[in-house]
Amino acid sequence: MEEILRQAKVLASNVIIEAGKVAKNRFDHIIRFEEKGDYGDMVTEVDLLSEDIILKEISRVFPDHKIHSEEAGDNGKESDWLWLIDPLDGTNNFAIGFPVFSSSITLMYKNEPVLGVIYEPMVNRLFVSSLNEGTFCNDNLLNIKKRENTKRFNIGWIQGHVVQNEEKAVELRQHIDLNCKRMMRLWAPTLQWCMLAKGDIDGIILYNSAGDDLYSGILMVKEAGGIVIDFQGNEFTGMNKEPYLIACHPDNKNHLLKMVSEGLSLSKTPTDIA
Repeated sequence: MEEILRQAKVLASNVIIEAGKVAKNRFDHIIRFEEKGDYGDMVTEVDLLSEDIILKEISRVFPDHKIHSEEAGDNGKESDWLWLIDPLDGTNNFAIGFPVFSSSITLMYKNEPVLGVIYEPMVNRLFVSSLNEGTFCNDNLLNIKKRENTKRFNIGWIQGHVVQNEEKAVELRQHIDLNCKRMMRLWAPTLQWCMLAKGDIDGIILYNSAGDDLYSGILMVKEAGGIVIDFQGNEFTGMNKEPYLIACHPDNKNHLLKMVSEGLSLSKTPTDIA
């Protein structure tokens, strides 16, 4: 396992930078994009070009590993090793000329993340996290930060495309917005996980948002000393198709749990979130 992880870290770090160069070079010069699904998600030619670079290299070095990628889907392999690829996280931002996007590669082993690599090409930031080895940004070790003044919290909000304006989500968003210094929605979730790991924001509240970009971020935060829990306060492990999560410094756990509970109680719709 150690040798596979060593090879995987080198491969992912190199190939994600190559894919990121494509996105940076084509930023503000999109030739083609189209909507996908019913909820406003998009795909551009850069998603496909970046994805192709990443998939070819992983398939070459690890031909027996299972791979699931945002656009290409599943490669049909069966393995304890699973690669999750989001070649352009923040496609909507990219398409409108907003330079907030990244690429994400995660390696899972038996449904647990063991390697996460995220690259932010516009500012050349490479985030690498591996199990029990910490989280690094351009080789600098990251540590999540604790904030004493909870009213000064900056909270990242992440929600899935299917959520839209679901009543409970709207009420919770508003409650967070009113009780923090700032609630931000970047529409590039991996970067919010990286910001939390760096100590730039104080927490993340994620509402039913699963995807190929989720688990790299979770590993980033955990390996930087943070916690990731569900809305009942239980540690989040494994994989979940409909996750509802809180991520923060361990000492801020109770405050964010209370905030989420209060926000959910405002809705007239019965709360059945697991």
